Amino acid sequence: QVQLVESGGGSVQAGGSLRLACTASEYTYKSGCLAWFRQIPDHGRQGVAAIDTDNSTRYAEFVSGRFTISKDNAKRTVYLQLDSLKPKDSAMYYCAAGSTVCDVWVWENPGEFDFWGQGTQVTIAS
Repeated sequence: QVQLVESGGGSVQAGGSLRLACTASEYTYKSGCLAWFRQIPDHGRQGVAAIDTDNSTRYAEFVSGRFTISKDNAKRTVYLQLDSLKPKDSAMYYCAAGSTVCDVWVWENPGEFDFWGQGTQVTIAS
């Protein structure tokens, strides 16, 4: 049974925007921390942003106010709004769900998450 399904990736020019969406099964959505990671070839997955069951959010330092994570409980969907995109933001973006809260010390660790989507590609042209 598919737990997480991402959409919204694509190709845009530097400075542009994209909105990623991840729809989750009911169990997965309610379990705990929901997060977005990204990965480029030959590198590990990098935490981008996370949102907790109480809607508190966490962002990686490199985001610098350019991205916004949010969720719609009625649709069981978590979003990642990507603004002011740079070529170095090009990566495969993954949605992840964990069974605990978004702990400030470990949320960026992929090992903290139980479920993963298939990924959606984001490509930023210079």
